[in-house]
Amino acid sequence: MLAYLIHDDADNAAPALAALACGLAAQGLRLAGAVQHSLDRGPDCACDIVLEVLGTGGTRVAISQSLGAGSTGCRLDSDALERAVGLAEAALAQGADLLIVNKFGKQEAAGRGFRALIARALIGGVPVLTAVAPAQMPAFQAFADGLATPVTAAEARAWCLRAARAPA
Repeated sequence: MLAYLIHDDADNAAPALAALACGLAAQGLRLAGAVQHSLDRGPDCACDIVLEVLGTGGTRVAISQSLGAGSTGCRLDSDALERAVGLAEAALAQGADLLIVNKFGKQEAAGRGFRALIARALIGGVPVLTAVAPAQMPAFQAFADGLATPVTAAEARAWCLRAARAPA
């Protein structure tokens, strides 16, 4: 089972997924994956992006790098992202009821990031919830091969509870 929220810059799904993960964990679900937290550094600075790796007791990995004022390059620290993926993989291997991935983004569209972990979870019968930006929708749809269900932020909790309790 695979579900996704559609998000764009005006409708950032990260806070909704983080709050959802917190609530589901409080209900006793075993989670793996990662949710994103953006740390505001003021009006003259880009925010810092941190992934909270689910199922690890709160481990956080900073995945953005400071490139300095005026920089237009990609701020993603791909090595840090891969560290977060490795930690999420270990959490999934320990047993999880649900995998939540902050987004199916550019890295996943290119075959990197959390893409293999999402596939591994699905093959293992672990349901997956993620967010997808419209720009990444073609790559996500090709990856999902018609098996993904769109959900709204309001529907996501109910979907997760149903999916996590469904027989594998």
